[in-house]
Amino acid sequence: MTTLRLSKVALVATIALFFTLVAFGNLTDYHSNEAFVRHILAMDTIFPDSTLRWRAIPDANMQTIAYWAIIGWQTLTAVVLWAGVVRLLGAIRGPGFAGAQPTAVLGLAMGFLLYAGGFVVVGGEWFAMWQSEEWNGQQTSFGFLTMIGIVLVVLLVPEQETRPSADGKG
Repeated sequence: MTTLRLSKVALVATIALFFTLVAFGNLTDYHSNEAFVRHILAMDTIFPDSTLRWRAIPDANMQTIAYWAIIGWQTLTAVVLWAGVVRLLGAIRGPGFAGAQPTAVLGLAMGFLLYAGGFVVVGGEWFAMWQSEEWNGQQTSFGFLTMIGIVLVVLLVPEQETRPSADGKG
């Protein structure tokens, strides 16, 4: 039981570390991903004849606000996930492990929402990121969604108590 629980904690900690490093990278190498956000919102690299360009946000101030909102969400996600790791570790040996999961679930859901809602739905569909050869982050987003989703599913798999069978062999 403890091995399974430690595995669950390690997986959540991995996603917490991922979001920590993503936020840290966006702060210490600010301009790399800032360019990504600006191009997606400006829609300046989508198909030249696209009729969706009316959706663009060309204003640099609005683009900066959007980028800081993303960084803030990533940072908050990391904090919530680390809090979830601490709660899970605190309950690792007791009967309250399942009851300690909601914080980690919230953090994983926050991460999933960022990449599904923010990057795939809003960036990919509303701002037609899929039309950009250079600034298309959908494939990467799907990789992150897969990683986060698998950890969420593993975390929520109910534990089964092992009890000896009636003949004492189980």
